[in-house]
Amino acid sequence: MLIKKSIRILFAMLFVWPSFFSAPCAALEASELLVVGNRNAWDSIDIAKIYMQKRGVPEKNLLKISVKDAETCSREDYEKKIARPIRQKLSEYSLSTRPRCVVLVKGVPLRVAAVPLTEAEQAEIDGLKAEQKRLNEQLKALSDEAEKKKVKDALSAVAKRINAFRWKHNTGASVDSELMLVFVDAYPLPMWVPNPFFLGFKGQKLQISKNDVIMVSRLDAPDEKIVQRMIDDAMAAEKGGLNGTAYFDARYKDPGAKTVSGYGLYDKSIHRAADLIRKKELMPVVLEDTAELFQPGECVQAALYCGWYSLARYVDAFEWAPGAIGYHIASSECQTLRPGKSQVWCKRMLEEGVAVTIGPVEEPYVQSFPLPEIFFGVLSEGTLTVAEVYLLSVPYLSWKMVLVGDPLYRPFAYGVRNN
Repeated sequence: MLIKKSIRILFAMLFVWPSFFSAPCAALEASELLVVGNRNAWDSIDIAKIYMQKRGVPEKNLLKISVKDAETCSREDYEKKIARPIRQKLSEYSLSTRPRCVVLVKGVPLRVAAVPLTEAEQAEIDGLKAEQKRLNEQLKALSDEAEKKKVKDALSAVAKRINAFRWKHNTGASVDSELMLVFVDAYPLPMWVPNPFFLGFKGQKLQISKNDVIMVSRLDAPDEKIVQRMIDDAMAAEKGGLNGTAYFDARYKDPGAKTVSGYGLYDKSIHRAADLIRKKELMPVVLEDTAELFQPGECVQAALYCGWYSLARYVDAFEWAPGAIGYHIASSECQTLRPGKSQVWCKRMLEEGVAVTIGPVEEPYVQSFPLPEIFFGVLSEGTLTVAEVYLLSVPYLSWKMVLVGDPLYRPFAYGVRNN
């Protein structure tokens, strides 16, 4: 029910476009970054220092933490070894000089594991699953339609209880999204917390205020050379302009004024994002609006990209332009950024050449992705950095999403030169 309500809220905001661009924050600066490296990851601190030198981040804004060099950490380690030292470091600044963005460097864990179930909770979910199995076996043996209906109704009731249990105990998150609420003393861990900066929630009364939120971005990739390339490409694109083509991969034709929800809402938003970039004449735009995805060789000099849905199966259709920004709407596409055979989109896009991408560490539900028309619309204005654009376009915090890339990157700050 909550998911459906959220989708309706988003849909209602899709058509209040002029109000989206009254952005509530000024462009992020190097002095406003807190760069966090992990002493236990051999290249983390070195990468942090290189980035800080290139971007002119003050030396005092480096924080070295000590946490296990792994992509997943426990809730206890997150609190003690990540959140606590970051909170302490931020408290050392005055309110007027406190960093507005935390930059997590390769080697800092990617996700916070769900809180383990108690014995009683495990017994409860085991009992529900056993009842579901028993009812399914009973249903197979029945021939009387009236009796079948009774069992089906009982199965439906059990399924609802299982879903409610899973909802209640869905406490896993990305480290990045959790840290966006590092100033908040207490908030519900199950599921998400609505983001007060999200433009789609403008005017609504939410449980946390904008003062409670800090931006978080991540400089991470399968190896340190890729991270350095991401930084260099972003800085070069700022100076020379982001050159290339924008590719948008919808699955359906534009429904026009027809009411849409769920996947259809995000598909519609991809259409609107393409329209926005096209109308601004920033670069050529290619829109694919069939169930087919872009195929190998079709996306030459891809500078911008948004599409869906190829689950953990990157399609090598792209020749990425230096400084490219894009994300693929599918579940768990940022479940790993480590070397290996995984074909999740975030990892593969970074390996192939993008400078900035976005994805979830686990199943996020579609409405938790940055809304394409907001993300690409605000980005194309050229006023705000990638970190700020993400802040305005991501609906939920304490959840699954990750922004990977240089938070200071502004690809359209000085216009675009098309070849």
